[in-house]
Amino acid sequence: MSDATELLSAIIMLVGASFTLIATIGLHRFDDVFARMHAAGKASTFGLVIIVIGAMIRLPQLGNVLKLGFVAALAVITIPAGVHLIARAAWRSGTELSDATSFDDDSQQRFDDF
Repeated sequence: MSDATELLSAIIMLVGASFTLIATIGLHRFDDVFARMHAAGKASTFGLVIIVIGAMIRLPQLGNVLKLGFVAALAVITIPAGVHLIARAAWRSGTELSDATSFDDDSQQRFDDF
């Protein structure tokens, strides 16, 4: 493997790790469960997929690429679905919103029908 490929892989994985770090900071700093779920569902999934792409560049054998692709696909399917279920359960249980959270009562409805 050339030095340029290793450097590209390392940079891509560093970018993915940065997104994951940002998601972790968001989980710690956001005030309510809904904002925390946003950080957990979007940035962490994106960060993991970017890390997997960097690993695919570093490990270009077909078996490794297929395994890493399977990991990325499962993460893209399961993480947002799990976060959605947690947020829905919090919404249905009447979890309080933070004072800093802006919420438009006229355009939102309780999702009791779902």
